[in-house]
Amino acid sequence: MDGDGRTAPYDDGALLTIGAFARASRLSPKALRLYDELGLLPPAHVDPHSGYRHYAPAQLERARLVAWLRRIGMPLARIREVCELAPDAAALAVAAYWAQVEADTAARRDLAAFLVDQLERKNTAMTTPHTPLTMRYAALTDQGLVRPAHQDAAHAGPRLLAVADGYGPDGGQAAKAAIEALKGLEDQDLTSADLLGALEEAAHRAHRAHRAHGDHRAALAAEKTTGCTLTALLRSGTQLALLHVGDSRAYVLRDSGLLQITHDHSLVQSLIDEGRLTPEEAASHPQRAQLLRSLDGATEFAPDLQLLEARPGERYLLCTDGLTGVVPAGTLQQVLTAADGPDQAVRELIRLAREAGAPDNVACVVAEMTGLRAG
Repeated sequence: MDGDGRTAPYDDGALLTIGAFARASRLSPKALRLYDELGLLPPAHVDPHSGYRHYAPAQLERARLVAWLRRIGMPLARIREVCELAPDAAALAVAAYWAQVEADTAARRDLAAFLVDQLERKNTAMTTPHTPLTMRYAALTDQGLVRPAHQDAAHAGPRLLAVADGYGPDGGQAAKAAIEALKGLEDQDLTSADLLGALEEAAHRAHRAHRAHGDHRAALAAEKTTGCTLTALLRSGTQLALLHVGDSRAYVLRDSGLLQITHDHSLVQSLIDEGRLTPEEAASHPQRAQLLRSLDGATEFAPDLQLLEARPGERYLLCTDGLTGVVPAGTLQQVLTAADGPDQAVRELIRLAREAGAPDNVACVVAEMTGLRAG
């Protein structure tokens, strides 16, 4: 063993400095330090006094494999798995990864098409008459089969769709209060220019009220943090304002398939984005419930906001992670496609969550955009 407990089977004269190893492996010293921290490519020897890293020539093969896998975009977490496999198994793992990349690319292509369509519709909105729309909707929540309390909330109305997932001692009340703060928007005759501002201000009012309540509680006793996620759509004509914070989700079903139009504000999603975690690992990660953003009295409120253009035939799904955590996206699409209407869809989605064990509370809202017939 060397001074820091690592096996050092090579003489110092046979080892390469980190600079020389970087040049030989086509990996930067910065990348090598990161791979060391992750246990992906630890040096053969670390000087206990200076901290200088040295690598064995025999490590070049693994380093070059890492470099190639990074070039095809494989996440670091999956690279670590591949590097531990025998060559035949590693080849199968790379092939499986690339098949998933192609599937993900197709999904991103559909999302890109959706965004292009949104932008083009905005560009012609001032000159092209809109197709009048009406909206059918339904909301349903369920405590699930494991949780001792129900902390999810949902609302579906002529103008507003919303779901919230509470956490902490008063999470259920936080979720209900967030939804209640938005319900007043149902009675406001808003133009498309007012939508985002009105939705954001209503959510900020909910956050300020929650923060004041949280400050009062904290003054009485030290408690665990309480808050909620919040995902909402507010409609005026064909315009939809989307507000999102946390790991509840919004999807749209259209000709190209089911598209997720929100991005999770969670620790595991950030690790996936950085390539440090695979989606499969995220599902069982011990910190999968940790949020980076939420409606929480202890933090600033920073929701994502965007304006969408709805069209006839589209179906929208808003749901908490009690649904997406146990029902795959492909199944969500099948249900939304086959259901006769929103009411049947929400009942079927809740049934599937319960069939999968329903370890968490579930809330879902489904809405369908329908064109008004002339005359």
